[in-house]
Amino acid sequence: MLKQFEDKMVKSLESLESEYSTIRAGRANPNILNKLKVEYYGVPTPMQQVGNISVPEARTIVITPWEASLLKEIEKSILCSDLGLTPNNDGKSVILNFPELTEERRKDLVKDIKKKGENTKVAIRNVRRDANDYFKKQLKANEISEDEQKDYEEKVQKLTDKYVDMVESAIENKSKEIMTV
Repeated sequence: MLKQFEDKMVKSLESLESEYSTIRAGRANPNILNKLKVEYYGVPTPMQQVGNISVPEARTIVITPWEASLLKEIEKSILCSDLGLTPNNDGKSVILNFPELTEERRKDLVKDIKKKGENTKVAIRNVRRDANDYFKKQLKANEISEDEQKDYEEKVQKLTDKYVDMVESAIENKSKEIMTV
């Protein structure tokens, strides 16, 4: 019975981790391109499906499209995104250079990381509330006893604590990564 609620908590944590993977830390990380789409024959297509993405140096990403006609579309997609990067086109590929993050920008990113982490903790606590409501309804319907309800609520609280701690750890790790020069 607890499995469905734990699955929701796991999904919340996975969602946070995927969001964190798109936050750039001054180093080139191809995951920042995961959310970007490129118009390919009129269809929005994920960036990874229109070319080869490589990281030749710590602060550079090179996107080499399968078709040269996509260079302009790739540039447009990057410019319209919130990445804050300016693409360079050398005629064969699009090059993204990552500038060193300023102290102020790092602090802003850490604030954003903490905000996303707090939202995930709220989502996990909402799952706990839903679980507790579910067990109260079962008690009213005489499907479980009061002792069983209390037992389930304790188990849900332990799960909640476990996943909130995991979120705290994720926040701490990502914040350290961002603040490391």
